[in-house]
Amino acid sequence: MKVIIAKVDETLFSGDAVSLTVPGAEGEMTILGEHEPLVTTLKAGFAIIRSKQEGSSELLVHEVAIPGGLLEVRRDGATIIL
Repeated sequence: MKVIIAKVDETLFSGDAVSLTVPGAEGEMTILGEHEPLVTTLKAGFAIIRSKQEGSSELLVHEVAIPGGLLEVRRDGATIIL
């Protein structure tokens, strides 16, 4: 799935991911590919993106500090707006 983390004038992360874990307003949640669409607010914390490097089965982990924001999930990906 495609994951984008962006501010008004800057993209902090853009890439393919296996999963996205975020601090949701009601608790931590993990989004996987083909997830049901949803929109929710986020608390301050870390967005954790897990992705695979081409030709390898090893997962790469990216952590992005977020001050809170809005998460939109679609069938093909997720966008966090800070």
